[in-house]
Amino acid sequence: MTTSRDAETSVPIHPLIAARWSPRALDPDGKVTDEQLRAVLEAARWAPSNGNTQPARFLVGRRGDPVHERLFDLLSKRNQGWAHPAAVLVLACAATENEKGRVPMPEYGVGLAAENLVLQAVAEGLVAHQMGGFDKEGAKLVFSLPADVEPQVVIALGALGSPDLLDEERRAKELAPRRRLSLGEIAFGGEWGTPVF
Repeated sequence: MTTSRDAETSVPIHPLIAARWSPRALDPDGKVTDEQLRAVLEAARWAPSNGNTQPARFLVGRRGDPVHERLFDLLSKRNQGWAHPAAVLVLACAATENEKGRVPMPEYGVGLAAENLVLQAVAEGLVAHQMGGFDKEGAKLVFSLPADVEPQVVIALGALGSPDLLDEERRAKELAPRRRLSLGEIAFGGEWGTPVF
């Protein structure tokens, strides 16, 4: 079983960030305790947001309950192929309005909250995989979401499982080296395209 997939970085970064990755091999018997679930949601609650508007909202389903089943049914067939063992499925949504009117940059706020959530999952000894492949319009209907709430991502939470649980294609991806663009390709100084490092 894969136990460490730490990022190879040009300088040391925080261990939680280095250890965060998006596995598809989830232990079908893995658990997320109430304390762990509360901790990941609490971490999401404390994410920064524009003017403290806090646009992130979460629908939470545990394996075997109706919310989990409905969220699973909304996933793309490709994601259904691996996400069924997730102990928890979380639908992260953006509340686009509040009492003052339109919330500025709500999707960005949800992204920050989701990152806090997955980093706390790592701290809790869990794994998380975020999925954009799901039926957003279906989620609005199935969960009777208010008109000002937009589904953004479904997050699978659980315990890491063996890559042997996956089909050949997914297992190859699970075991392949992790890759990112180099720092010189994403961080510029002086002018666009000139690496800062």
